[in-house]
Amino acid sequence: MGALLLVRHAPTDASQQGRNLGIATDPPLSDAGARLAARLATTLAGEIAALPAGAMRVATSPALRCRQTATAIGGQLSRPTEAEVAPGLIEIDYGEWDGLTAYQCMARDPVLRAAWEADPYATRAPGGESGADVAARAFPVLRQIQRWLEEDQARTAIVVAHNHVNRLWLTSLLGWPMADYRRRSTQDPAGYSLIELAGGVPLLRRLNSTPAPA
Repeated sequence: MGALLLVRHAPTDASQQGRNLGIATDPPLSDAGARLAARLATTLAGEIAALPAGAMRVATSPALRCRQTATAIGGQLSRPTEAEVAPGLIEIDYGEWDGLTAYQCMARDPVLRAAWEADPYATRAPGGESGADVAARAFPVLRQIQRWLEEDQARTAIVVAHNHVNRLWLTSLLGWPMADYRRRSTQDPAGYSLIELAGGVPLLRRLNSTPAPA
């Protein structure tokens, strides 16, 4: 039963301000985000030490905030592992909502935003993507990693991605309605979930755990 550590990147200035951060810009971690990434790395090293010591993979979104988080994690691994950059794991394209807060989106496009809140899987952001669009490119990457994990119970994979990507994948694994992916799960910055995978049946060990206190 291989283990998947599904990680959201640590905070940026935009995420700390509650602003949508998709693919339009590529900011680095904030100073606070870099410190939290270091704490996350120490926490994950402890999680990994308790798992079987088999082969390991690290995959990351190409976004700088994810690559910086993955680098911090990699620096704490006892087995050096180069991160695979997977373009399909990039965050949702918010289109014209990029950089806006939820309140600003509702004020700008009240009808569309209400539809998006009701079913973000089927509804596209203006000039951007829906959850289904994200799943169409992210799930093939994650399914390949899942198959690799299921081949050997001692394997571990760390995936560093984004809010929407991670919530979509968790919703799919747990068999929840995809329209509810924003209502049934949450992903805090630097939060992680631990899922063991064998025979297509996920065993959820952690859900949106946070780094240990400094």
